[in-house]
Amino acid sequence: MFDSLLIANRGEIACRIIRTARRMGLRTIAVYSEADRDACHVRLADRAVCIGTAPARDSYLRTDRILEAARLAGAEAIHPGYGFLSEQPDLVKGCTENGLIWVGPHLEAIVSMGAKIEAGKIAREAGVPCIPGYAGDNQGDEALVAAAHEIGLPVMVKASAGGGGKGMRAVFEEIDLLPSIRAARTEAARSFGDDRLLIEKLVRNPRHIEVQLLGDRHGNLIHLYERDCSVQRNHQKILEEAPAPGLPEATRKALFEAALSLGQKICYDSTGTVEFILDAATGDFFFLEMNTRLQVEHTVTEEITGLDLVEQQLRVAAGEVLSLSQDQIRCSGHAIEARLTAEDASKEFQPQTGTVLHWRAPEGVRCDSGIETGSIIGSSYDSMLAKLIARGGNREEALKKLAGGLERLEVAGIGTTRLFLRDAIRSDRFGKGAVTTDFLRQEWGEGWKKPEENTLVYASLARHLQPKASTLPWQTLSGFRLLEAAGRPAQTVYAAAEDPGNRISLERGGGGFIVRCGEEAETLAADWLEPGTLRVMRGGVEETIAVLVNGQDVHLTGPHFDAVHRVAQLGDCRADLQTKSGAAPDRIAATMPGLIVEVRANEGTEVAAGDTLIVMESMKLLMELKAAASGTVSAVRTAPGETVDAGALLVQLSLHAEERV
Repeated sequence: MFDSLLIANRGEIACRIIRTARRMGLRTIAVYSEADRDACHVRLADRAVCIGTAPARDSYLRTDRILEAARLAGAEAIHPGYGFLSEQPDLVKGCTENGLIWVGPHLEAIVSMGAKIEAGKIAREAGVPCIPGYAGDNQGDEALVAAAHEIGLPVMVKASAGGGGKGMRAVFEEIDLLPSIRAARTEAARSFGDDRLLIEKLVRNPRHIEVQLLGDRHGNLIHLYERDCSVQRNHQKILEEAPAPGLPEATRKALFEAALSLGQKICYDSTGTVEFILDAATGDFFFLEMNTRLQVEHTVTEEITGLDLVEQQLRVAAGEVLSLSQDQIRCSGHAIEARLTAEDASKEFQPQTGTVLHWRAPEGVRCDSGIETGSIIGSSYDSMLAKLIARGGNREEALKKLAGGLERLEVAGIGTTRLFLRDAIRSDRFGKGAVTTDFLRQEWGEGWKKPEENTLVYASLARHLQPKASTLPWQTLSGFRLLEAAGRPAQTVYAAAEDPGNRISLERGGGGFIVRCGEEAETLAADWLEPGTLRVMRGGVEETIAVLVNGQDVHLTGPHFDAVHRVAQLGDCRADLQTKSGAAPDRIAATMPGLIVEVRANEGTEVAAGDTLIVMESMKLLMELKAAASGTVSAVRTAPGETVDAGALLVQLSLHAEERV
């Protein structure tokens, strides 16, 4: 076994490889871009080398810089992880030329499976069922259109060198055929440097099933059972599980035989995955592609077999013989993986960037993560943050564990797909194991929506109960009320900055708080269970909510919601207080020095007594300045963002006749 390993990747897969390598006693070397200088994988490794600026093309995709980093750090082997250079022949050649061990299959295997056209030919030679289609040398528009007509619509247009859904177009109508071919060709050339296309018969609503292979350099090859990866968005996998639910035993056996036949054909000698699509209506399956690398979803295979696939890769690369034969591999229990990404699923999976202000992985499930509190999520790389994997004695148990893990996961500062994933695995269709690649459209035809809950209540409670460093009365949020009229009950009103009209009133009473929102009122109790965890008793049910107060923002993570509110406390500057301070009814003046937050009056506006005209902030309190009488706004003397002195005229009114004294 070699002694040192360079991981030519980043994020969760780099961290995952480093942990196994360290357990095996290997010295680990990370590479990083300037954007990843403080990333988890950099600090986890024994040594690290900067390989360029943030764009992947200037760092993680630079073979020359990876090889130079290996030379500088004294690496003996390189593990590519997945993505980036994991299936690039140039890096394999570079390892050979520089005396480095490549942790992956031999070069010819990568090349043979690297383009779908060539891979399909080899699969047919190996007797593997393939989708009817065209993969000819004539790549002109006319030839491809004619092939599609011969196959019959609908068809799938695919980039030969494609992956990850790039260069793929499903075509159902004749009018879309030629534009789809041209668009796929352009995307293929831009993404892979290879504009060749193939046309295949579109299998409607299929399942995506794949078989994990493991081979060594002594001619041994085994399968490690199958996975179902049917839940996808734009051909990107979201949920994966092993074994595939509801698969007939005869079909499962045929899949294993087909995958092994292809692997033996190319003398496969590492971890790899043969992917198939299975017609849910007929049960027929067809070869899709072979990934000559570790897969994102390898974790569920590890959970049902008890094997560490990264360790197996490293041992095979070092020349060891497989330690297990096929009849020694057992499938035990069921495992499901959810890919957590920095995306807003309620807005068509819009990517999210920012700083992770809080991160806590849940207990009871495996979490492969490349982030922690303080991690910066930029736009230069993939949006995946972590993978949550649950194993159970059966599928139902695994589902419950994963749903619970997603509900207990705490992340603040950046939007994620946490609740979307929870809803997906709790759907009836997924629960029955009856999902296909069309799952998202069938389940949420108009898009997934966030669960609705008035989370401003929790944010207001958190702000109200937030411990203060000082016990001076003007720095507390309960009991003493600045500007509160004597004899009135202590009551605090909070508002969300994003919607000032959305307000929560808190008043001590009923053994807790009387909470009012509009016309609705309820009594609940709340306190801090521990720093960062709010305990709320509501309707006889107690629940805990993860809370992070960051400046004026209150971040909330609960079992059924993720939310952030910029919560402000509203001071109650009433008209009678203004009058007592010397302000005239036709003048709205600042009662104390402060910052103008909002102006709700325009010249010529008709106002009534009690209307809020100005919202200002002073001593960390928001105060509403109201009209003492009805009239017309004759002048506005301030603007949002302006700092004013006590007594400064803010709004001048022209009072109605009946209001004049």
